[in-house]
Amino acid sequence: MHWIRKRAGTLLGVGLVLALGWTGVVTTSMPSWWDPDEACALRFGGADSSNVDVQTGWLPPRATCDFGGGNVQDFISPAKSAVLSVTGVVILVFLIAGLILTVRRLSGEPGPLRTADDVDLGKRRRNQLIFGALDMAVVVAVLTAANAVAIILGDLPGGIVFAVAAMAGLSAMSVVLDRHLGPLPSTALDSRKRGTTAGLTVFAVIFAATAVTGQMPFFRLWCVPLAAITYAAVAAVQWSRLPHYGRDHQTTHQSAG
Repeated sequence: MHWIRKRAGTLLGVGLVLALGWTGVVTTSMPSWWDPDEACALRFGGADSSNVDVQTGWLPPRATCDFGGGNVQDFISPAKSAVLSVTGVVILVFLIAGLILTVRRLSGEPGPLRTADDVDLGKRRRNQLIFGALDMAVVVAVLTAANAVAIILGDLPGGIVFAVAAMAGLSAMSVVLDRHLGPLPSTALDSRKRGTTAGLTVFAVIFAATAVTGQMPFFRLWCVPLAAITYAAVAAVQWSRLPHYGRDHQTTHQSAG
């Protein structure tokens, strides 16, 4: 169990990839979203597509084409629907387990204390604020493109899974940045908490700004500099709340004066 808990992030990542893949498979199994009537007509022998009533659902995955007069055809066969349903439930359990174990790690063992001995804290702080923000900008640029793909291929479920994946990914990256560039002295648990806070804050600001501007559900490229600025601001606050750094920073300025 201890080994599984240590691999919680990997478990969550695999679950998210499988979930995104599942939404893509279900979407491509349904009538094409840009012309579902025509897709139904082509599937069932060139029937008239002018009055087709297309019904789709995700739980369980299903799609039917109603041509009228009692002529209702299953676009997704019952057997395929059953397979997709069972697969979806297994992936959901896998994903929930990864989420629970990942959250539990935020209250786990602190780990050894990493001291600030022989470390230029001022330089370390500048590196996090500058290079950490640039790294965050690059990742958000990729997420902005992936956001559109996830929603187009996975519809609403794909968008939801993408949102969870984005929060997990931004948090994981922020944890790594904190371990390499974050405040000292610190423990691994401190980095996990600060990194998770930074990642979730960046996503929340992007999500809120996109919603307020009326551009949901697709992120825009202006989210890239917004993410960088938000990350730098959060990191600066985290550094300012570290008493050890505050005392050393003040002492350095007094000595220079």
